[in-house]
Amino acid sequence: MVHKVSRYFIVFLVMLASLHLKAQSDSLELDDGKFSRYLEDQFYIGFGYNLLLNKPTDAVQRNLSYNLQLGFIKDIPLNVRRNFGIGIGLGYAVNSYYSNVVAAQSGDELTYEVLNTSEFNRNKLGTHSLELPFEFRWRTSTAEEYRFWRIYAGAKLGYVFSGRSRTVMEDGTMAFSNPDINEFQYGLILSFGYNTWNVHAYYGLNPLLENGTDLQSGESLDLNVLRIGVIFYIL
Repeated sequence: MVHKVSRYFIVFLVMLASLHLKAQSDSLELDDGKFSRYLEDQFYIGFGYNLLLNKPTDAVQRNLSYNLQLGFIKDIPLNVRRNFGIGIGLGYAVNSYYSNVVAAQSGDELTYEVLNTSEFNRNKLGTHSLELPFEFRWRTSTAEEYRFWRIYAGAKLGYVFSGRSRTVMEDGTMAFSNPDINEFQYGLILSFGYNTWNVHAYYGLNPLLENGTDLQSGESLDLNVLRIGVIFYIL
């Protein structure tokens, strides 16, 4: 089901891009042979690494805890030069968190334990989210300059519509939907760079798991996310 949603969302973005390109070309105005109106950076795709903060005692990350994000942002210039404005968007993100904090399900009850890494092969908490980014945008672009500096800062709200825990051991695999994942996640975002390559960072302001989630030892699981990667803007 999740894979079908992912495919439909990507197809939707492609269709939206083609419609937006036509609308954009129709709406530009000519002024002495130059475009007097233009928009920038309305589609994005990014890749990153998820770093877990506030880990419990003896907890470590292993394997590649990756992030993949893509989406559309409506660029709204606020000045005549059109190099300062805001962006409001809609996106889709896949996140994985590999660690030795292992979740186990017994009936309707979930328990968490920090295991020795020799006791399992892989352990992952994975999420699929719809995201609503909001950015303040500054750049050095013009209607004719396609290589420019940019600094975009703001916040992002995410709705987790699918979250699963999965542990692979020598004698089998344990996987289940994890209701302890916070459905709504929000944090601060920052992107900066020149031309194609841009550094992107996200700092989660609320925990990955719901408040009150503890290890069997009684230690609190207040995991926060710091995400660092690269982001590519189109248009």
